[in-house]
Amino acid sequence: MSRLLRRLISPVPPATVQRDTVLLRLEDVEIEILRVRDPRARRIKLSVDERGARLTLPPRASLVMGERFLELHREWLGLQLRHYQGHGLPAALQPGVEGVLPLRGELLPLRWQEGRYARLEIDGHGACVQWPSRGGDATLRRLLREFYEAQTRADVGRWLPKYLPGLPRAPSRLRLKVMSSQWGSLAPDGSMALDLALVLGRPAAFEYVLVHELCHLIQANHSPAFWHEVEQRFPDWREQRDYFQLEGRRLKAMLRQLL
Repeated sequence: MSRLLRRLISPVPPATVQRDTVLLRLEDVEIEILRVRDPRARRIKLSVDERGARLTLPPRASLVMGERFLELHREWLGLQLRHYQGHGLPAALQPGVEGVLPLRGELLPLRWQEGRYARLEIDGHGACVQWPSRGGDATLRRLLREFYEAQTRADVGRWLPKYLPGLPRAPSRLRLKVMSSQWGSLAPDGSMALDLALVLGRPAAFEYVLVHELCHLIQANHSPAFWHEVEQRFPDWREQRDYFQLEGRRLKAMLRQLL
C-alpha cells in the first residue's frame, strides 16, 4: 500500500486545544489573558465575561498576530473588563467568617456555629452553618450544592402542581445542573434539566423558566404556537426574560464562585 493511500485511509488524530496565558498592561495594571489555540476557530477572537478575558487563535495565526490583535483592541478590552468588575459579586464564603448567602434574589446574613456535622439552614435571622472543626473547602462546596439543590426542588415542587393539568404529561425526570449559557432544557424523553443558578435569582424569573420548559411538552419548538402556550400560563414572561438579560451573567458567576 502506498504511503499516500495509507495517509488517506488512516484516522487522523484530533487536534487538541492548547491553552496558556499572556500578560497585558492596562492603565498601570497588568492583567492575565487566557490564550487558546483552537483547531475549530476560523479567525482571531477576543472575548470578555465575568471570568476574565480570552484570546482565541485559529491554527494558522501566529502569536505575534495575536499580540497585535490585543493592541488594536486595548481600549475595548479595558471598557469590557471595567463593565464586568462593576457587577460586583459577594465575597467568597470562608469557614468561620461571617458573610452573605445568595438565595431567591436576596443576600441573607450568614453566620457560623460549631457543630458535629456540616449543616446549612435558614432561620429568622438569615442563614446559619453548623460547622465541624475539621471541615474544609470540599465539605463547604458539597454542603452548598446540596443546600441549593434542595431549595431548587422545593420551589419546583411548589409551582409544578398548578401547571400540570394543562399538559399532555408530566416531566419524566428533573435534573439540576450547572449550565454555562442555558437556563433549562427538555429532552425528547421528557426529562427536564434546570440550571442551579436559578434559585439565586428572583423567584418569578425561576418560575418563568419552569413554565417555558413545561410548554415544550406541548410544542417542541419556539414557534408562535409555543409562545402562545407560555403567554397563557405566564403573561409577564417578557419581563422575566429581560431580567435574565440584565442579571443572568452575574447569577451564573455567583454560582461558580460558591461551588
